[in-house]
Amino acid sequence: MAKKKQQTAGTPAIVALTAAGLPFTTHAYEHDPAHSSYGEEAAEAMGVSPDRVFKTLVAEVDGVLTVAVVPVSGSLDLKALATAAGGKRAAMADPALAERTTGYVRGGISPLGQRKRLRTVLDASATAHPTICVSAGRRGLEVELSPADLAALTDAVLAPIGRG
Repeated sequence: MAKKKQQTAGTPAIVALTAAGLPFTTHAYEHDPAHSSYGEEAAEAMGVSPDRVFKTLVAEVDGVLTVAVVPVSGSLDLKALATAAGGKRAAMADPALAERTTGYVRGGISPLGQRKRLRTVLDASATAHPTICVSAGRRGLEVELSPADLAALTDAVLAPIGRG
């Protein structure tokens, strides 16, 4: 059964999860704009291992915007992302383009409920955990769900795209 707080009901990510009938839990925390890493801040605030908190990055693979979901404890391997997406070359997308395309702001980009659905690759390490946390669509709000549900809802490819 979906758990949500009234103030989170409007994020497109929460709406998508609710519409799909998937179980999830939201975690809200006070975002500190001075923190150097959105993902590490989320892990610290929730008291969750950074291996279970995943960041959503938007890259271009052969010119096509692609979402990469990797643990905040590491970084994205662009070459591995290109391979997983069936391309040759990957580079990080322009942040303004990522925001316009997904409908979210940096630090709050969710793999769920994006304005334009993008091809998604989820780091294979996610399957080592019963649940993982990803942005729920704004800074200071995370959603916890099973990696299988995240992959199903985003049509994600599972591949080893994270480093470290």
